[in-house]
Amino acid sequence: MKVAVACDHAGFALKETVVNKIKALGHEVIDCGCPDTQRVDFPDYAAKAGALLTGRQAERAVLICGSGIGMCIAANKIHGVYACVCHDAYSAHQGVEHDAMNALCLGALVIGQHVAEEVVERFLAAHYFNEGNYKKRVDKILALENNF
Repeated sequence: MKVAVACDHAGFALKETVVNKIKALGHEVIDCGCPDTQRVDFPDYAAKAGALLTGRQAERAVLICGSGIGMCIAANKIHGVYACVCHDAYSAHQGVEHDAMNALCLGALVIGQHVAEEVVERFLAAHYFNEGNYKKRVDKILALENNF
């Protein structure tokens, strides 16, 4: 699987851990930046990863900022990106399975490295159920996206 990874300056310290975990799981990383701890604006990097998702050059994305919230808000403004802050393994896989989440947002100032690795692993191992009530609900989310 191709996974876009993006961060801002506050997320930079956790990015290496996330990239290494994704590679160790056998996935390909597309590094969208940022390249160092110089102050940057997180929406710019959410947009880079979001463009790869919507253009189908990446199947998932991991977005990292200080809290995860800024990246999440910015990413969810991109048509076709379904992002959520998850700091636990259950939410990371359940968001994919039930809600077709394709972007995981992490708060580098909130989550530790070991938990982040577990969350990323569960996020990437999950598959959207795409049937029954799950499909019906996601279809309603898509209708909301298309109508507003």
